[in-house]
Amino acid sequence: MDLSKQNENDGDITDKGEMLSIANQENDFDFADVKGQEELIEAIVLGAAGGHNILMLGEPGCGKTMIAQRIPTILPRMSEKESLEVTKIQSISGHLEAGTGLVTCRPFRSPHHNVSLNALIGGGSYAQPGEVSLAHNGVLFLDELAEFSKRTLDALRQPMEDKRVTISRVNGTNSYPANFMFVAAMNPCPCGYYPSKRCKCTDYEIIHYRGKISGPILERIDIQKSVAQVDYFELNNKKDGVSSAVLRERVERARKIQQERFKDAEGISCNAQMTTSMIQKYCKLDEECTEILKKASEKYGYSARVIHKLLRLARTAADLDGAENIRREDVIKVLSCRDLDVSSSQMYAIT
Repeated sequence: MDLSKQNENDGDITDKGEMLSIANQENDFDFADVKGQEELIEAIVLGAAGGHNILMLGEPGCGKTMIAQRIPTILPRMSEKESLEVTKIQSISGHLEAGTGLVTCRPFRSPHHNVSLNALIGGGSYAQPGEVSLAHNGVLFLDELAEFSKRTLDALRQPMEDKRVTISRVNGTNSYPANFMFVAAMNPCPCGYYPSKRCKCTDYEIIHYRGKISGPILERIDIQKSVAQVDYFELNNKKDGVSSAVLRERVERARKIQQERFKDAEGISCNAQMTTSMIQKYCKLDEECTEILKKASEKYGYSARVIHKLLRLARTAADLDGAENIRREDVIKVLSCRDLDVSSSQMYAIT
């Protein structure tokens, strides 16, 4: 069964007229609740604007989960087509109550680190959708990323790349969409407090802990950002942060630029999905930008995959400002979104 070929009347969904009773209104989460973290929020906006995957690295209690929960509130509002896709998946998996209506909010799924492969990818006797499909058109958030088994994380590589999963069983093969924004969070070390003086971990323990995340998975995460603790004065500041509504406006403006750019490209809707040929066409750098990226690549040993991700990110940074070409500040901005590269190089230099 291919979900993309299903009739619009499948599952609990009837006709469009009945689905106009809108379900799942926007939740109460808002970025206005977040104190401080301006640099991180800017990186989150960058990710949302181009559909880029994000990893947040920081101490326990610094706000990683709080921020992740608010990402759907700044993503573009779902189109009718996207809402239909999400509603179908929810219906097939039994997550919709009778008469619920059309799902209009982007999904946010956060499976526990003990999740089974069947529950994550999909499976069971009747090849039900897993978390990767339940997060379709929304966010899949893995908290405590290093606590997930290597087998589980490696199983994510295919859906992250193909945006679809195919599940084969004796009674047939089912194919489900899995086009999600991947967001993850983890501590910087086993105790959680590196690089502060509170950290009691050895260099070996830190390297071993981070080594639980395989290179192929890390290479699929565009933005890898450190999350600092918010100081007392910022935390008690009565002034609200920037609201989700304001951030969403920026994201939607950038997405409209991308929709126009890819209007003739089937299956491509945002910068994160650009093919190699599209990168060559839309992510051209001048000599200064090329030299900056070359030096960073030599310093941190970037693979071709990572360089392509940086170019896609730079294109998104330019789109957020409405710039026609990628500029020096765009390249510098995206390199600042690779904190794990800097931190890891420092750790290996120590050893």
